[in-house]
Amino acid sequence: MKKLVFIGLLAFATAQELHAQGCAMCTKTASSLDEKSARGLNGGILYLALLPLGIMGTVGFIWWRGNKARTAS
Repeated sequence: MKKLVFIGLLAFATAQELHAQGCAMCTKTASSLDEKSARGLNGGILYLALLPLGIMGTVGFIWWRGNKARTAS
């Protein structure tokens, strides 16, 4: 298990450029913004990502708790 986690972290750390891609229009817009506007854009992206990540986290937690209860029985 530890070996699998290590390989996953290593793969994630070496592929940073793949995770940082975006559409050409967003990249061009973000490069022309000042620091305050760029922070606003980043905050908006995080705000929009909050709901889907929250839903996935809640479903994952309920699934984990259900599996934990079944194995304990």
